[in-house]
Amino acid sequence: MHITLESDYAVRIVGCLAASGSRLDAKTISENTSVSLRFALKILRKLAAGGIVRSFKGKKGGYELSRPASEISLMDVIETVEGKYYLSRCLSPDYECTRGMSGRCRYQKIFDDISADVEKKLASYTFEMLK
Repeated sequence: MHITLESDYAVRIVGCLAASGSRLDAKTISENTSVSLRFALKILRKLAAGGIVRSFKGKKGGYELSRPASEISLMDVIETVEGKYYLSRCLSPDYECTRGMSGRCRYQKIFDDISADVEKKLASYTFEMLK
């Protein structure tokens, strides 16, 4: 199991902005994170819509963190890009078990506990800590 490439890049982008401590244009972010400009822009739009970064237009435009790096966790970024974290798809409210199980099976409880542990751990790391 691993996080998606989009989440990996989103973490790098927020880390880049946190480390710079200033506004950066998309091209600089792309170059500093080794993320293609097109993909970086897509991710930056999601991060802006999710309130992680602010975007500015114009000659002195670019992107910056919308709040201090100490208030943005790995979990914040991953959930902004991916949605709620679930270890198994069977934990998603949209999932319908095809195995004929009604209610929660014994595996769901275990997967739910592990998901909660992962969420707690990801939430414990802020970008201030990762500078």
